[in-house]
Amino acid sequence: MHYCGDTLVESAVFTKAKGCGMEMAKPSTEGCTITKKDCCKNEQSVVDGQDELQLAFDKISIEQQVFIASFVYTYINLFESLDDNTSSYEDYKPPLVRKQLFKLDETYLI
Repeated sequence: MHYCGDTLVESAVFTKAKGCGMEMAKPSTEGCTITKKDCCKNEQSVVDGQDELQLAFDKISIEQQVFIASFVYTYINLFESLDDNTSSYEDYKPPLVRKQLFKLDETYLI
């Protein structure tokens, strides 16, 4: 986080804050011990992670192992039969045409 005075100007996650452009150049102070205080400051916040995660599966009971194995097996086989593209109208044959319907509705001017 980059502060200019007491105002937060920029914050960045996983990268360094760019700044506001008002940072003072560090002049060489070879003969002088008095320096002017910079109005800008950068702060960094560090968040501690969590070390209490259980990564080992050694404490799973036999019933839980059976449940997990059966769940995975049934879930994988759930969508197995959806690949078949069966159509219900393949064996259907349309009825024969007895009359031409478009001729019944036509009108003729004589």
